[in-house]
Amino acid sequence: MKKILLPALIFLLSISLIGCSGGGNQTQSIVEPSPNSQQPSNASDEALVTGLVKDFGRKLQSVSLSAPEDLVQVSLHENYSGLVSTELLTNWQSDPQNAPGRLVSSPWPDRIEIVSFNKISEKSYEVKGEIIEITSTEKKNGGIAAKRPITLVVEKINNHWLINAVKLGAYEETSTIVYKNIPYGFDFYLPQSWKNYTIITGQWEGFPPGGQVSEAAASGPMISIRHPLWTEHNQRQDIPILVFTLDQWNSLQQEKFHIGAAPMGPSELSRNNKYVFALPARYNYAFPTGFEEVENILDGNPLQPITLEH
Repeated sequence: MKKILLPALIFLLSISLIGCSGGGNQTQSIVEPSPNSQQPSNASDEALVTGLVKDFGRKLQSVSLSAPEDLVQVSLHENYSGLVSTELLTNWQSDPQNAPGRLVSSPWPDRIEIVSFNKISEKSYEVKGEIIEITSTEKKNGGIAAKRPITLVVEKINNHWLINAVKLGAYEETSTIVYKNIPYGFDFYLPQSWKNYTIITGQWEGFPPGGQVSEAAASGPMISIRHPLWTEHNQRQDIPILVFTLDQWNSLQQEKFHIGAAPMGPSELSRNNKYVFALPARYNYAFPTGFEEVENILDGNPLQPITLEH
């Protein structure tokens, strides 16, 4: 009886071992590679394009378009290389005035805010946004000095996303008020609270050293920007601007005449090719209402000169 059972047991054991080794109809699990591991998804492409536009927006303030042309060309390459295509960069270097960047010292471009985001093809996007410009006042207190529309075409070139076309729009009205002085050539930027300001014109006089005499040695215009809430009973701090010719300013620095009784002279705000614009010494000595606001405005370099024709 034992001789009959032994071969049967051996046969059954061999069948069991074959089943354990994966034979028969046993189901096996197959792991497919993720599509996202082979190529970026639309979401990741949009994130890369968004980051590229934001990086480009932060670089705008570093390119001063008012610098000499050769310096602008170098600055364009240093700041925009790797963000824009070689073709676009070459076009801007040959014609810098069509390139985006910093036009004046203040306000300056701070960032690009994206308004819309459209996919044109698998390798291109159109991004519409606004260049946000600020001054020191907006940087400290928030707000916007100026806005300018911008449209960018971003393309995948040699497996890298690059800006390949840019179109700039006209500046839009913002909360900033601008006083434009055409005769002497300057713009003065004011916050919205100064809307409906008034201009008071006067004259400064300079006297020879050694005490005042009846006849002034030099004179020129003084322009005061007055807050709209100023009244006779509630006087507020004006923003006074003295206007000097270049020769007058040089004479003042050589102490050929003095203005007022203060031990120091006026401080230069800015200048163009014909005039120097200055702030009177101790203009706010009485600390009238609003003097702190005027100090904050002046900290933002609000006077921007304009080159005048000879």
